[in-house]
Amino acid sequence: MIEKAKGIIKKVTLEMVYEIVDARTNEINHRIDKLEDRMDRLDQKIEGVRQEMRQDIGQLRQEMGQLRQEMGQLRQEVSHFRQEIDRLDDKIDRVNQRIDTVIQMLSEIIRRT
Repeated sequence: MIEKAKGIIKKVTLEMVYEIVDARTNEINHRIDKLEDRMDRLDQKIEGVRQEMRQDIGQLRQEMGQLRQEMGQLRQEVSHFRQEIDRLDDKIDRVNQRIDTVIQMLSEIIRRT
């Protein structure tokens, strides 16, 4: 009878241990499921951020290309304006020479009179 009681106690003890292990395993599995869900959400957020970054990078590259074109156009305009300034400087020099010539001629006329 003692052996039978020991056997029953062992069985009951094992069943209790199995229940505790099952409960703990279920708890751990539940936590793992929660963590996997959380990881999935984080992965989705990361992928969303990556998509945004790719779009932003593409947009920035386009803007850089446009800015380079504008800079090229501005350089051409600056070059054109420099040429215009050089032409105006030449005209001013010629006008100054004419004025000097007129002044000399007037000076000679005034001296003769």
